[in-house]
Amino acid sequence: MFKQAVRMTARDWRAGQLRFLLVALTVAVAALSAAGFFIDRLRTGLERDAHQLLGADLVVNADQPLPAAWRAEALRRGLRLSDTATFPSMAQAGAGERSHGLLASVKAVGEGYPLRGTLKTTRDAGQAEQSLGEAAGGIPAPGTVWVDAGLLGGLHIALGERLRLGDASFTVTRLIASEPDRGASFMNFAPRLMLPLADLESTGLLQPGARLTYRLLLAAPTEQLAGQVAAYEQWLRAAIRAGAVKGVRIDSLESGRPEMRATLERADRFLSLVGLLSAMLAAVAVAMAARRFMLRHLDACAMLRCLGLTQNQVARMYLIEFTLVGLAGSVLGVALGFAGHYVLLEVLGKLVSAELPAPSLLPALQGVATGMLLLVGFALPPVLQLRNVPHNRVIRREQDAPQPLALATYGLGLASFVALLLWQAGDVRLALATALGFLAAFGLFALAGRLALAALRRARGAVDNQSWRFAVTSLQRRPGATVVQIVSLALGLMALLLLTVVRGDLMTAWRNATPADAPNRFIINIQPEQKAAIAARLERAGAPGAPLYPMIRGRLTAVNGAAVTSDTYADERARNLAEREFNLSTMASMQAENKIVAGRWFGAAADPAPAASSAAAAGNDAAGAAEPLAEASVEEGIAKTLRLKLGDTMRFDIAGQTVEARITSLRKLEWGSMRVNFFVIISPAAMAGMPQTWITAFHLPRQRGAEMDALTRDYPNLTIVDVGGVLRQVQAVLEQVVTAVEFLFAFTLVSGLLVLYAALMGSQDERTREAGLLRALGATRRQLSRAQLIEFALVGALAGLLAASGAAAMGWALATYQFQFAWAFAPTVWLVGLAAGALCAIAGGWLGLRNVLRQPPLQTLREA
Repeated sequence: MFKQAVRMTARDWRAGQLRFLLVALTVAVAALSAAGFFIDRLRTGLERDAHQLLGADLVVNADQPLPAAWRAEALRRGLRLSDTATFPSMAQAGAGERSHGLLASVKAVGEGYPLRGTLKTTRDAGQAEQSLGEAAGGIPAPGTVWVDAGLLGGLHIALGERLRLGDASFTVTRLIASEPDRGASFMNFAPRLMLPLADLESTGLLQPGARLTYRLLLAAPTEQLAGQVAAYEQWLRAAIRAGAVKGVRIDSLESGRPEMRATLERADRFLSLVGLLSAMLAAVAVAMAARRFMLRHLDACAMLRCLGLTQNQVARMYLIEFTLVGLAGSVLGVALGFAGHYVLLEVLGKLVSAELPAPSLLPALQGVATGMLLLVGFALPPVLQLRNVPHNRVIRREQDAPQPLALATYGLGLASFVALLLWQAGDVRLALATALGFLAAFGLFALAGRLALAALRRARGAVDNQSWRFAVTSLQRRPGATVVQIVSLALGLMALLLLTVVRGDLMTAWRNATPADAPNRFIINIQPEQKAAIAARLERAGAPGAPLYPMIRGRLTAVNGAAVTSDTYADERARNLAEREFNLSTMASMQAENKIVAGRWFGAAADPAPAASSAAAAGNDAAGAAEPLAEASVEEGIAKTLRLKLGDTMRFDIAGQTVEARITSLRKLEWGSMRVNFFVIISPAAMAGMPQTWITAFHLPRQRGAEMDALTRDYPNLTIVDVGGVLRQVQAVLEQVVTAVEFLFAFTLVSGLLVLYAALMGSQDERTREAGLLRALGATRRQLSRAQLIEFALVGALAGLLAASGAAAMGWALATYQFQFAWAFAPTVWLVGLAAGALCAIAGGWLGLRNVLRQPPLQTLREA
């Protein structure tokens, strides 16, 4: 039986009846395998380099200096220690008119850094760009710094020259090629500047309000003491809980870099779901190709039954044939996906500083499993129909209706779809949302396609052209197949239009929505005694009236008297907000760009006080009879995230001082204004005497950029952020990500074309008979050729129109509800959609039906 199945497979392959099925399976597997190999290498690299990514066995992260007792306990257990401190600051070089400043990511490192992994440096900028260099063997010498190559270009200096950081000057001696615990470069937009921890104090940058991240690195000196790392971690977590210490995160070998793992998981799900869209469209093509295979083998099956084969033998023979095709298509798809993942590496690999390991076999096995699952789910029903072909078809050429078992197996397609979604999404809710999104998009496009066909029916006689009428009639004769072609091609085109034309329109709309005088510079860390002088300097620089606001760092410790911990909230963003310090402010008058949406501003006519939301709040009211609580105004978004409402009380720890305030208003902020905004503003009386720095945002004319270099030279504690420069860096990273997604969506477009091709091939025999009959009745070959061209152009134009409309609708929704700026519908997306759709459909139609008109009419009528 197996040999006979192999012979039949070879015969069907020579006849060209299996090639399309093989191509459809190959594309489906390749789309998922390309993303699978890429993510697998990232994940394997993350696990392999767990020590290097941490730079230690255990890392304690905090936004305040760590207690001495924690360090003493680690030393008592015999662990090695090293410290680092990171923060953004301005680096300066040059003098006078030739001075330059650049925002740098400063990292002060202590002796022994890194405890794990290798810090590599070089003196060659080309090697540094490729992360090539020699082991540093220590940290920068006193009075020297090591920097990223980009910092030299920004400051217009070379190795051996000096730069200024705060109040101190340093000599640049080496370029950083590879920094083990830095992570992915998309998390570090500013170039690195590394200096000895002992030199940090001389810079004068350790001032109140400075945003430092302190890290304590720990490692076991020998394998025998490895258990002490885990024991110390348990002791430390207990100490944190007992002392209710906030703002501390522990990274271990088990947790790795949680922020990198979370980013990797999101990338895995997103890229897999993009590939899954291609796979599901290809699965439709598989089903259509399998049905055509079944229709062409009905007579052969009837003959085999007459020759003595049983139903089970026929079924087994064709199952073996499809299994062989499935294995071949899956292996080819895995090979194509393996080649395709190098495109993703080329586009996105630069965002990862570490050299990635070779991929494992897991993505290959998953690709083969995906191919076989699609084959079982979408090609098995036609095979089971072949099993039930009766003997008498040889004489009567009749085909019975599918048996209930064959119809029931179409549920395998749905089951396969759901199984793939759960596998790729890894989350039931995400899988359900994605499935509903697929079905909704398919349903909307199908409805629109039906309506378009109905409109074409009325337009059949509007054009006095025989080829036009032939084309419209052909579309009306096969409405189901036509709608499937339109929808499949539209889905692929919509994704690409959204990432290309509509993305450009979104960027244009965002730029148009940003006022011409919107702030393009931020200055933070202004000390109180520097306010007047800096305001005067800004006025002379062409930024008069730049508003200065106090910025006070405080940690939320309680809401309505109940302590706030990381366990208080289930939402990840809420937990992060509860753990970190807030940038608070205080002011008597509300900023003009803010809008009260509930409650009242400080000192306004008070409404009846809302009921307190807990017994603790009621107690505060009683205590406040003698000394009223401070008032707080909260941004509506963060209020929703933290489940806050009017009347709730918030308690903040500000540099060891406690401030408690009742929420008296909720504000809506204009984040797109690029101006200074605060989540929480507290009434001035309660914040008097609190340690604070000042912040301002202003628009600086492009030709006055040198003024900022002079300002940072005279006030080295300032941090000046060039918004345009940051946005350009963010946009460069997004361009790389979008390019990678466009590559995956190209598989989606190919899958849509495969569905179009499969639908045309499925009707090829019928079209051949129609063409022969029409030519016998007097139609010319040229007329029929034109009719085909018009038919394909109509299908492609309808698909392009739907794709453009869907992409434009998504662009409008993103602009209106997500980014909140005005959206103007540009005709470009429809023009591109119509042209691209028509060209794709014409190309696919020509490939599918180029042989229909070559057969002589007499031969066609004889075969019919």
